[in-house]
Amino acid sequence: MPKMKTKSSAKKRFKMTATGKVVAGQAGKRHGMIKRTTKFIRDARGTTVLSASDAKIIKSYMPYAR
Repeated sequence: MPKMKTKSSAKKRFKMTATGKVVAGQAGKRHGMIKRTTKFIRDARGTTVLSASDAKIIKSYMPYAR
C-alpha cells in the first residue's frame, strides 16, 4: 500500500496538540480592523482550538499528524 499524502495547505495552517485537538490561527483579522470592535480584536489574538466537526475534516487532510 502506498503512503498517504498530506495536504500541503493543511500542514502550513494547522497543528495538532498532544491530546489530538487541532489548533489554528484566528480568522477575521486580515483587513477591515477599523470596523471591528476592540473586544473582537483582543479576543482574536493568537490561536484557537477548532470545533469537533471542523477538526474531523482537517484530520483527514493530515493522516500522519496524530
